[in-house]
Amino acid sequence: MTERHQLLVHGGTFAAVGDHGDISGVRGGGGPDGLFVRDARHLSRWQLTVDGAVPDALTPVAGGDTARCVLVPRGGRDEPPAYTVFREQAVGDGSFVEALRVTSNRPVPTTIHLAVTADADFADQFELRADHRTYAKPGAVRSREVLPHGVEFAYRRGEWRSVTTVTSEPAPDAVEETGTGARRLVWTLDLDPHGTAELVLRVVARPHGHRRAVRVPRSPAAAVRRLLAEEDAFARGVAFPTGWPELAAACARGLADLASLQVPARGPDGEELRVPAGGAPWFLTLLGRDALLTSLFTLPYRTGPAAATLAALAATQATARTASGTDPGVARPGKIVHEVRYGELAHFGQVPYGRYYGSVDATPLFLVLLGAYVEQTGDTATARRFQPHARAAVGWMLDHGGLTSRGYLVYRADRGGLANQNWKDSPGAVCHADGSRPSGAVAAAGAQGYAYDALRRTAWLARTVWEDEKYAGLLEQAAGDLRDRFQRDFWMPEHSFPALALDGEGRRVDALASDAGHLLWSGLLDKEYGELVGRRLLEPDFFSGWGVRTLAAGQAAYHPLSYHRGSVWPHDNALIALGLARYGLHDEARTVAHGMVDAATAVGHRLPEVLAGYGRESHPEPVPYPHACVRESRAAAAPLALLTAVGGA
Repeated sequence: MTERHQLLVHGGTFAAVGDHGDISGVRGGGGPDGLFVRDARHLSRWQLTVDGAVPDALTPVAGGDTARCVLVPRGGRDEPPAYTVFREQAVGDGSFVEALRVTSNRPVPTTIHLAVTADADFADQFELRADHRTYAKPGAVRSREVLPHGVEFAYRRGEWRSVTTVTSEPAPDAVEETGTGARRLVWTLDLDPHGTAELVLRVVARPHGHRRAVRVPRSPAAAVRRLLAEEDAFARGVAFPTGWPELAAACARGLADLASLQVPARGPDGEELRVPAGGAPWFLTLLGRDALLTSLFTLPYRTGPAAATLAALAATQATARTASGTDPGVARPGKIVHEVRYGELAHFGQVPYGRYYGSVDATPLFLVLLGAYVEQTGDTATARRFQPHARAAVGWMLDHGGLTSRGYLVYRADRGGLANQNWKDSPGAVCHADGSRPSGAVAAAGAQGYAYDALRRTAWLARTVWEDEKYAGLLEQAAGDLRDRFQRDFWMPEHSFPALALDGEGRRVDALASDAGHLLWSGLLDKEYGELVGRRLLEPDFFSGWGVRTLAAGQAAYHPLSYHRGSVWPHDNALIALGLARYGLHDEARTVAHGMVDAATAVGHRLPEVLAGYGRESHPEPVPYPHACVRESRAAAAPLALLTAVGGA
C-alpha cells in the first residue's frame, strides 16, 4: 500500500481510497484502488467534484475504520473558501457508504453544483496486481442503467454475472453520461447563508454466485457501529495481561483486526461459516496455511476460528472427485487446500487458484489444529466428524506427500502456480547461503516438523477418541522414524544448526534460516539440539532487536528488504517464541516477545505482515516492508501466541 491510500476492511469486502476519498481506477500501480468484493473490483471510479472542480484536501483521509477528510475549493489567502465539504466513508459486508456534508461559508444564499462520477469495471484482482499480465475475456459485456435514485452497473460473460448498484439520498437531479462508460450523478444544492446540505450515497456489490442479501448500512457511523459490535463480540471474555499494557494493547488491536478479517465459507454439510482470511488487501480469502496458524494462535482464547477453519478445510479437501481444472500433480486425495478464489479468472480456469492445492504444509497443519482443538475443548464429536478427513490427510502425507517413498514431505515447483510450497513461498526463498536455489523435489525443514507433530497428535486422537490402537501405533512409529531421520539428514555439524531444506538429491540447503524455530514449536529436535538452535536464533545476525530475521545476516543470500530472505515476520516470531518456551528457553522467548511488542507499539499496536530486517541498533524504529499486507490474520493473532509463550512477563 502506498501512503496515499486508506484501506477499509469488513469481511470479504475492502475499499482503497485516496487522500481526497476518491477512487481513480488507475491500473498498474501495484496497490489496490477501488471497492473489491470476492476478488472483483465493484467500484473502479468514485470522484467528487464541486462546481466542476476537484476540491483540495484541507485534512486528507486518515486511518481508522472510516475514511474521513475535509475538502475546500482551491484558492489563496485573500480568497477564503466559499464552502467546506466534510466527507466520511465506510464499508459493510458487500457494501460501501458515504456521507457528504456541504457547508456554505458565505453570509448570503449560495448555489453549489456537486457531482460524483462512478464506474465499475469488474476487473479481477489478478488483472490489477503488478505482474503486468493480461487475460482474454471473450464475449464480455458491460451495461449501465439509470435508476430513480442512482445507477446500476452490470457485467456478464457467459454464465458469469456481476452487478454494482449506486443509490443516493436524496436522489440525484440527473445521471449524466461521460463518454467513458462512467456515469456522473449530479445535484444542485441551494444553501442558506452559512447553510448545510447532506447527502448519503450507498453502493451494493452483488458478485457472481453471491446470493446472500446485503445489509447496507444507513450511514458510515452505522457501519462503524456494526463493526465495533463484531469486534467487541470477538474479544469478549479474553483476559489481557495487566502487567504488560503494551502486550495487552497489541492483543486487543489484533483481535479487532481479526474480527474484520472473518470471511464467508461453507462446511462439509453446506453450513455457513466465518473463517480467518489471509489478509488485506489482496488476500481476503481462505488460505489454508494462514487460517490454520491463525486458529492455532487464537485457540487458547477463542475456539470459534479453529472450529470454522477445520470445517471449511474439510469441505475443500481434495478427493478423487476434485473439480476439473485443478492441476492433478498438485491436487491429490487427502490434501488440504492452499487457496480458494471466487473471481472471474478462477471461474474460467485462467488462473489456477479457484481451489489451489500448492502447499506442502497445510495438510499436516490441519491435523495439528484438529488435535489441538480437541485437546483444548474436549470436543470429541468434532474429532469423530472429521475422522475420515484426518485419515485422508495422513494418507496424503504418507503416499503422495512423500513420507513413505522419500522419507520427507516434498514439493516441486508448480508451473503456473508457486515455485515454493512451504510458508516461504516466494521465488528464491528456499536457497543456499550463497543464494543459489535447490533443484528437484524439495524437502523444507519446517514442513517436516509439522508432519511430526501431525502424526503424534493424530495418533493421540486414534487412541483416545477413535479407539484404533493399531493405527495409533503405526503413526507413532512413523513420527519416531521421521525424527531420527531428520536429525541425521538435516543437522549441519559445522553450524550446529539444521539445514533450511534438502534438495532432490538429498543435499543440504545450507542457509541459516528462521524455519529452525518452527522445529522447536513442533518438538522435532532432541533437547540438546533444540537448546543449541534456540540460543543461536538470538545471536545478533539473526535477531534484529525487533524479531528474528528469516535469514541470518552476513550470508550472501541475505537482504533486509527481501520478502523471505532477511525480513522479520511476526507470525514466524510467534512460532519461534512458542518453540523457545517449549524447550525451556524462557529468557529467549521473552526477548523475542519484547522485540515484537516494541515493534507493535511503535506502529499503533498493529503488527504488519512483515517488517524489514534492519537492526534496531542502527534504526531506532522498525522499518516497514514496502509491500506488506496492511492487515494480516497471522500477524494479528501473533500477540496472542506471544501471550501464550511468555504470559504477561
